[in-house]
Amino acid sequence: MQARDNSKLRLVVFDVEGVLMPKNRFVFDVGKSLGILQLLKMFFIGFLYEISVVTLKSALNRIFKVMQGVRIESLLEIFDKIPLTPDLENVFAQLKTRNYKTALISSGLPAVIVKKLASKLGADYAFGIEVGVNDGKLTGEIWGDVIESKGKFKVLSQILTDEGLNLKDCVVVADDRNNSPMFLSGIQKIGYNPDFVLRVKADNVVTGGLLGILPIIDGKPKQRSLPSKNTLLREAIHASGFFVPVLAGLIGIYAVALLICIVMALYVMSELSRMSRKNLPIISAITRHAASQAELYDFAAAPLYFAIGILLTLLLFPVPVSGAAIAIFALGDSTASLFGRRLSKKPLPFNKGKTLEGSIAGFFFAFLAGSLFISPAMAFIGAAVAMVIECLPLPVNDNVPIPLCTGLALMLII
Repeated sequence: MQARDNSKLRLVVFDVEGVLMPKNRFVFDVGKSLGILQLLKMFFIGFLYEISVVTLKSALNRIFKVMQGVRIESLLEIFDKIPLTPDLENVFAQLKTRNYKTALISSGLPAVIVKKLASKLGADYAFGIEVGVNDGKLTGEIWGDVIESKGKFKVLSQILTDEGLNLKDCVVVADDRNNSPMFLSGIQKIGYNPDFVLRVKADNVVTGGLLGILPIIDGKPKQRSLPSKNTLLREAIHASGFFVPVLAGLIGIYAVALLICIVMALYVMSELSRMSRKNLPIISAITRHAASQAELYDFAAAPLYFAIGILLTLLLFPVPVSGAAIAIFALGDSTASLFGRRLSKKPLPFNKGKTLEGSIAGFFFAFLAGSLFISPAMAFIGAAVAMVIECLPLPVNDNVPIPLCTGLALMLII
């Protein structure tokens, strides 16, 4: 693939939350300033949106009703304290040297905040939620194209018209399904740590630092890379789940289940403390060294899903099925991630965050792990099921369905 001609004017559009700043961090910090009950209410509304019970517009209307009476100055002060994505200013500086126009489009942040961020980064356009203000305080009313169905595409179309550009001159960098209206044919679509919807729709997926979008925008071939230190530590922790059934055989299933619950509780406390710029000894240090760049300033939920998947598998399935399913999951998923980064440059067509070579490597190690608990024939089936689930773009974190589906499959063939 030849590098693009950087002399031609192009437009790079960024979603804001989840790409340029930690996802949901603004709502968390505003809610925290209002008190625990208001914070829980805002998170519950967000949860209803995530499971598609309410629309985005309805959820935002309810969230900003909770914020009624908050001063605009307070919102700006809260925003100023939120850490931005590492290398963010460097990325925008490099895009400017390439003669690219940049735009920020957010359907979760007030326009006044998006414009402040755009000014800091030197972005050319900024769009967010228009909020009602009376005497410097939020009235709870919101409006604007960005909260309407396909509103982001309407905003994008207007920018392209103003600049005299076409869809093929545009790059969109986003992380969740709310940006689907902008992920159209002809546009270069980059999913940045994306959800399952954008993993399917994206042309490319970036799961590391934001600097990883630049070679894609420039049209340079993807380079194989060695895993970073934090990736190695994260996958080592993942692979250590192999020892859970071993420990359960020594001290008992319920003792291990209780231990997992205690560790989960401590982890939640640690993450909430870390988001409040405090540290819980040992756990916070491990998280900082194992978290990806996207997780550094957000609540890193993946370890919780990992623990929940193992806990449910341990309790729901009998020995040795539970042990085999956990071992297959722990070694298979971790090695698939490590080898996929190293061996392949081409992602799967239906899940741009996974590779065929990674899944094959994961299958091999999953088979070996499972063979220590069950027969090779059953381990073969269990490893195949685990890697099929691992390849799929799922609406839930795969740390839960992989061990559960593997355990269920093994139960059906006993």
